[in-house]
Amino acid sequence: MGIDLPLIWAVIIAFGLMMYVVMDGFDLGIGILFPFVGDRTWRDTMVNTVAPVWDGNETWLVLGGAALMAAFPLAYAVLLSALYLPLVLMLIGLIWRGVAFEFRFKADETHKPFWDRAFAGGSYIATFAQGVCLGAFIDGFEVSGDAYGGGALDWLSPFSLFTGAGLVVAYALLGSTWLIMKTEGPLQRRMRALARPVTIALLGAIAAVSLWTPLSHPAVAARWFSLPNIVFLAPVPLLVLAVAGGILHGLRRETQATPFLLSLFLLFLGYSGLAISLWPHIIPPSISIWAAAAPPESMGFTLVGTLFIIPFILVYTAWSYYVFRGKVKAGEGYH
Repeated sequence: MGIDLPLIWAVIIAFGLMMYVVMDGFDLGIGILFPFVGDRTWRDTMVNTVAPVWDGNETWLVLGGAALMAAFPLAYAVLLSALYLPLVLMLIGLIWRGVAFEFRFKADETHKPFWDRAFAGGSYIATFAQGVCLGAFIDGFEVSGDAYGGGALDWLSPFSLFTGAGLVVAYALLGSTWLIMKTEGPLQRRMRALARPVTIALLGAIAAVSLWTPLSHPAVAARWFSLPNIVFLAPVPLLVLAVAGGILHGLRRETQATPFLLSLFLLFLGYSGLAISLWPHIIPPSISIWAAAAPPESMGFTLVGTLFIIPFILVYTAWSYYVFRGKVKAGEGYH
């Protein structure tokens, strides 16, 4: 039996995208929470919790995009053609918030509110655009031959707009629970108060997407609700309820790291549910990872370099978070 290169590459891309959600989700979530925190000192502390690590988080997004182009060029061509506008909006948001991140520390008191709004606005735009892309991906794409056969605005639908809003809520939960773990005092209490309704809102969004998707896509409904699949897959929604309950319990008990860790697990469960619904299609609803794969020689050659570089990314990422571990207090951090 030979090595299944498309499967290996699919796992690498899925891992890279999940790492991006984990690493950049709470980073974007901090900007999303800015409008709910008026105190400027608190805002500085919030940003200082991610200042040493934020610019390395997009590494995983770059890895996922480059891997998609190398391993699944058909998927790269179709997905980027179909999602051109929301992806451009995402990049604009990421660039704008990156500029605002640096400038808000150097701006005078007159201009600092502008850069605060820019940081929050870029975070909302980037997150919402990512969620819209997710919703459009679930809905699927029209393919004509080896190219995208749909229109420029086919990604725009009530479902994709809803998933865009849902991802804003998800990142807000990651951001609030990250700040619970990294801050103390009045700011931490404010984040606990915000995390409770955000958890409930995210649970409602997950429930809505979980119902909306099978109702709109019979193939997804058959995947989840046919026997014996329903028996094996039932633990996923049950775990979602249990983890959400654990987050709320941790907030009541005023634990430090538990809400954040459970929030990460909650997003992982949602990611797993998406994989279960769409597998093995990399261009929903019909093109599989094997049909979209590059020639084996290309996949094998690029796999060597990828497997070499990923451990280095993991090591320097883990080391940076280890070095800057612990609580961040007002007046400490980035300059």
